Amino acid sequence: MAPFPIDPRELATLASAPGAPFAVQLERVSKRFGDSLALDDVSLRIHEGEFVTLIGPSGCGKTTLLNLLAGLCTADQGQVILDGQWAGDAHSQLGEIGIVNQHPPQWDAQLAGQSIAASIGDELRRRDVGETEIIDRVAQVLTLVRLHAHAERPFRDLSGGERQRAALAQALAIRPRLLLLDEPFAGLEKPLRLAMQIELKDLQRRLGMTTVCVTHDQGEALSLSDRVVVMRAGRVHQAGPPDAIYRYPQDPFVARFVGDVNVLPSRYLSRDERAKVSLGDSVLRLPAEQVQADVGARLDLYLRPEHIHLEPLGADTRLSATVVAHVFQGDHVDIQLDAPALGPDRLLARQPGSDAQTRWPVGAVAGLSIDSDGACAFAVDAQPGNGAP
Repeated sequence: MAPFPIDPRELATLASAPGAPFAVQLERVSKRFGDSLALDDVSLRIHEGEFVTLIGPSGCGKTTLLNLLAGLCTADQGQVILDGQWAGDAHSQLGEIGIVNQHPPQWDAQLAGQSIAASIGDELRRRDVGETEIIDRVAQVLTLVRLHAHAERPFRDLSGGERQRAALAQALAIRPRLLLLDEPFAGLEKPLRLAMQIELKDLQRRLGMTTVCVTHDQGEALSLSDRVVVMRAGRVHQAGPPDAIYRYPQDPFVARFVGDVNVLPSRYLSRDERAKVSLGDSVLRLPAEQVQADVGARLDLYLRPEHIHLEPLGADTRLSATVVAHVFQGDHVDIQLDAPALGPDRLLARQPGSDAQTRWPVGAVAGLSIDSDGACAFAVDAQPGNGAP
């Protein structure tokens, strides 16, 4: 697979362009384990050089999908196509696929450089790579993952992040056409995890390598990916750029699952250039395409915490709430609000600045300003859909 770097800003155009190259195609793939349906009619297409992350609740099928691509299991129905060739015998694909999981290698008895070189050498010899080429590749990947300066350190002294770099070096040494990541940073502390995310994305872009990642960390998915695929019960609910997944969910499940959100009772009042929906005794005007219901329908209105702004009460205040709790998060404060006129559940508002607790103490009554462009709504009885690939 030749490198084919893709600017994330071009993905929407490429996705619809005829003849755009695909590294991975899943066409109506299903997979059962006994009576359990792990993948249910999944179709997904991944461009060469694209970084795609699979997210969803436990048991949604994301790990099964990754194992399918790795050749660790086969589909019961449908087609898996890699680089334009049907992967009928999945296990024959392992030679060109690099895999990194959440458990880094353990070679406590050797120097780091020797440990990595020995492991890579064994793998490359099985592929009939010559000794001179093996030496060159080891040097190349150690430099790529910035471990060359640590070659003389005992492997046991490497940090968790450095050990994950060693695992990445192993995967890259075979020059894979597809890199699969299974919770690669799950065992790392937050600062190290963030640093490794930046390093991985930079490396992936430089190499133009098609990458599929599974993670439970939504922040990781949103920051790393060209596209995020949201799964539930073996099906793809939505696939798209991270910003679109977060701002424009296609069904109630995605709206609730991705990020924090307030769900408030509402009604679809009317539509002209924008959609008018109720919120307590007030009316919000939303972009019409962000309300998926018929006029007159009862709605669930979805508001992100950052789209609820607190302001002093005034003569024009239409919405208000009482501050009941704070959660200090460093650069922002999450404020819980009691607003009985808007529904039975507490609201969550995300306020910038560390002084929000002082400005809005517990017991204070605040006016609410809503950023309606960031809201979306679905009919109360709306059923989760199956998103397009």
